[in-house]
Amino acid sequence: MEQDPTLLVLMYFVVPVWLMAGFADWLCHRATNIATTSGAKESVLHLLLFAEVAGPFLAALLLDINALVLAFMIVMFFVHEATTLWDLSYAVNLREITPIEQHVHSYLEMMPLMGVLLVAARHWPQFLALFGFGDEAPRFDIALKAPPLPLAYIVSALVAALLFAVLPYTEELWRGLRANNGRFVPRAARSPAQ
Repeated sequence: MEQDPTLLVLMYFVVPVWLMAGFADWLCHRATNIATTSGAKESVLHLLLFAEVAGPFLAALLLDINALVLAFMIVMFFVHEATTLWDLSYAVNLREITPIEQHVHSYLEMMPLMGVLLVAARHWPQFLALFGFGDEAPRFDIALKAPPLPLAYIVSALVAALLFAVLPYTEELWRGLRANNGRFVPRAARSPAQ
């Protein structure tokens, strides 16, 4: 495997820290009884946030990085930021968001940015080409990474994402629906018009 330090930082620092922060956030949600405070609606937002970083994550794992992939990653970072604001503006009035959870959120926001920046640094000519600079023409094709990342790493990363993000946040959604008889918003959190 290539010994590029930016690749190693991506694989063995950014991805694990992002997954640990996601799991820590889930623990914070459990501690503030999300099921009965902000309910399944907030859990749906958390799953949406995960989906917004999962696409770029899968692209970085599997695809040749070019201007198209970099543009996708950049756009999804900003979509993720907008959804984060939506999530927090909904939750802040319904449940306590502790200083620890706020600190965890800083990791959940910065790890995707760090990932995009490191991917751009590794593929600088295509990053420049995306904005009309440099000597390379931007490439917008979809092709598998060659050579691919080690299969053991890809499988480990996907299993870790399943165990530390998909399953916990799916459980959070299920718990919120169960606590509120299938409603997405707990009765106490609904406005009189709902």
